[in-house]
Amino acid sequence: MSKVLAIDPGLSKCGLIEADLKEKKVNKALVVRSELILKLVRKINKNDKNIQVLIGNGTSSKFFIENLCECIPNLIIAEEKNSTFRAKERYFEIFPLKGLKCILPREIFILNKNLDALAALIIMEDFFKLKFDVSNKIDTKTWLR
Repeated sequence: MSKVLAIDPGLSKCGLIEADLKEKKVNKALVVRSELILKLVRKINKNDKNIQVLIGNGTSSKFFIENLCECIPNLIIAEEKNSTFRAKERYFEIFPLKGLKCILPREIFILNKNLDALAALIIMEDFFKLKFDVSNKIDTKTWLR
């Protein structure tokens, strides 16, 4: 299996990353309302039976794990300690500050960013002990409706 789907579960929203293990490349990055994540993951799994599904063991993960285990027998549960905190650092690796922005505090540039997808990326990178390529052209969407 070369495709992997990583999930950072949360109370109100979840981060989701779809990547290719062989190429070490991220294909999709989403932030999805929590009540939609089960339906979306089941649909992805139904369309691609060869995809590995990886979920973090943090906030509200128990509910998602119990529900996903019913339809995804090989669900991988991974450690996600400090993934959201570390996602802030990864954000600036992917989107480095340039010019005069470098002299301002970095935190002001991520105040309104949904870092949940990057937290899912951190979970996936830690589990597979790989660094994935996240091109600046990656389509990062927030699907909260």
